Amino acid sequence: MNFIAKNLEEYVANHSEQEPILLQELARETHLKVLQPRMLSGAYQGRLLAMLSKLIAPKQVLEIGTFTGYSALCLSEGLHVNGHINTIDINEELSDMQQKYFKAAGVADQITQHLGNASELIPKIEGDFDLVFIDADKEQYPLYFDLIVDRVSSGGLIIADNVLWSGKVLEEADDEATKALKIFNKKVADDPRVETLLLPVRDGLTLLRKR
Repeated sequence: MNFIAKNLEEYVANHSEQEPILLQELARETHLKVLQPRMLSGAYQGRLLAMLSKLIAPKQVLEIGTFTGYSALCLSEGLHVNGHINTIDINEELSDMQQKYFKAAGVADQITQHLGNASELIPKIEGDFDLVFIDADKEQYPLYFDLIVDRVSSGGLIIADNVLWSGKVLEEADDEATKALKIFNKKVADDPRVETLLLPVRDGLTLLRKR
């Protein structure tokens, strides 16, 4: 679902920072070899993630939903010189592709890949986070928020993807993903621990600043 006209969307992309060549290669390989390549963060959204990371210069990042590693690489662009990313995914088949591009970008030693159920793994990862990116199974968004919100440092940022769900959040929910996203959207908007800004970028991107 496009929230702005296609030609205007192209104008915005053409007048923004362009996608690095390595990420273009990763996007191309994802579309050629991986099912549901639309799960990939797009070039424009990727530049937004990179910009936000650069503004924060996070020392500790948690990513819930690695997919092929595109968004992790975007977030790594702003990573503090001694920073680290913990990224979680349940699909073992994608680990080699992730590692291939992490090595090509020269950030493999700053990224730890975790394989398994995020709700079980998050409590096992030590420390607090300066930046959290949520982009995994939508049914678990409310739970993920509960698991991480008190572990985000003051002034830190939580980013949640797909929060408009192709506009389905405006409809009567008839599937679990839509129901969960509607619960999540209300939950974070009402939570006094965070400042909430929902952006109509791509499929909806919520920025939550920890107070």
